[in-house]
Amino acid sequence: MEEKIAALKNKNIPELQAEYETLFGGQKAPSDNKVHLIRKIAYRMQELKYGGLSEEVKARIAELIEKYDPINNKALRPQVVSGGKNVVAIPHLRDKRLPIPGSLIQKKYKGRDYHVKILEKGFEYKDKFYKSLSAVAYEITGAHWNGFSFFGF
Repeated sequence: MEEKIAALKNKNIPELQAEYETLFGGQKAPSDNKVHLIRKIAYRMQELKYGGLSEEVKARIAELIEKYDPINNKALRPQVVSGGKNVVAIPHLRDKRLPIPGSLIQKKYKGRDYHVKILEKGFEYKDKFYKSLSAVAYEITGAHWNGFSFFGF
């Protein structure tokens, strides 16, 4: 199995896409990103040889993601129904792209490392409070940046 997976690295994108279609029952490859295709194909090869995850394990993973996932943080973003529809973005809730409060964002810019702490309502940089990531990016660069773009979200 290890040799088969290692051999994937030597294939070009059309070959990987053909391999994907073979392993996934004719389903078209989802992208032309070589690393992504190698990972998907390698997982599928192992799944076919050794068996996939049981439904019980999949359910447990979904439960743990719902409860503890620090990136998507679904536990802190409750579903809200308004007018009979699920509301995706509510202004007073935290931005879904941000990790949970207390997390640190690290950015390397012009050879220096910068660390920004995420607060419940804002950000802390060099012991100073900022309302937006864009304000922090401006403080670091002296230029107007979209904060999410600057910090790589």
